[in-house]
Amino acid sequence: MGRPWADHDSWELVDEASEVAERDVAALLLDADADELRDTRNAQLTTFVSSLIVLDAAERLGLEPSVCAGHSLGEYTALTATGTLSYDDGVRLVVERSSAMFDAGNEHPGTMAAVLGLDDDLVEIACRRADADVWVANFNAPGQVVIAGSPEGVAAAGVVAKELGAKKIMQLQVAGAFHTPFMAPARDRLRKAIAAADPRDTEVPVVSNVDARAHDRGDEWTSLLSAQLSSPVRWKHCLLTLAEMGITSFAELGPGGVLTGMAKRTVDNARTISVATPEDLDKLLDWVDAGASTSAGTFEGEHLFAAERLVVSPGAGVFEPTGELADGAQITVGTVLGHIGDTEVRSAFAGVLQAYIAMPGERVTMRQPIAWLRTN
Repeated sequence: MGRPWADHDSWELVDEASEVAERDVAALLLDADADELRDTRNAQLTTFVSSLIVLDAAERLGLEPSVCAGHSLGEYTALTATGTLSYDDGVRLVVERSSAMFDAGNEHPGTMAAVLGLDDDLVEIACRRADADVWVANFNAPGQVVIAGSPEGVAAAGVVAKELGAKKIMQLQVAGAFHTPFMAPARDRLRKAIAAADPRDTEVPVVSNVDARAHDRGDEWTSLLSAQLSSPVRWKHCLLTLAEMGITSFAELGPGGVLTGMAKRTVDNARTISVATPEDLDKLLDWVDAGASTSAGTFEGEHLFAAERLVVSPGAGVFEPTGELADGAQITVGTVLGHIGDTEVRSAFAGVLQAYIAMPGERVTMRQPIAWLRTN
């Protein structure tokens, strides 16, 4: 899943993740086979990094979310996307989470299965009637619920679910019974790591898997993320919460397009797009622009659409503009807009300089917006 991005500027996130995780993330993204990625310690890290590569690429185009949500592991991606967690802290937490879940899975071996075509209440009844260690783990979308627990419990609940009218029981290739009481040891271990990361308040809320409510206070996430490990992912309810907030357009960033399908099944008239490769970025810009042109009402504040681009910082340090470019100047690809130390800030786009965003002498961080262009 990493190969399409290997030559993209956003690939630099892989090197950073490798350093923080002390793992060769590039090898996992480029060369690992299915068996190696089935190990949850590899699967979670590669999915997290892959999703944030796509996010980074979208941000380089000037796009920002109005609200975020993520399914299970994806909640860590969402929190990193909003700045609640720094990228480095996100990597550390995902490494700790996956390791803790792997160990908990070895301590309490379990499995998961998708129950298709049965109402939520009846799936819960099937779990209770199984009279074994089995619980609902994911409320994904109408008619799509995942159960988890001991292999015997999941099998027994599957039999009852079929009797109650389920169309299909589909076994999932996972390393444990995630989002069930089997993960209690991982929950206790992860709670300390989340507290140490000190999640921050953010202007962009994240809808939690645990309660399907939007949260913007960092101090709430220690309990929410630890509870998430051993309680159901209420993804269907998260999507309905987003719809109640007025969200009608859903962009899924990262490998695969499963969440896009869930949004279509759950929210009436949802506009969706799945972005997994660099080739999808132009489609994303067109999709955002089409949504803006058909939305009712007036936008307030600064919004960047398909004809606009941001030039972002290639590194951290003090920014100094060239002094030769004024607002309205014609920019070509490669034009030097300024310097951060000895590093040139070059535009990756052609267009008309609308304004500098960073001030002369301002200390900037990597990928911080420097200038705003309108393309020709």
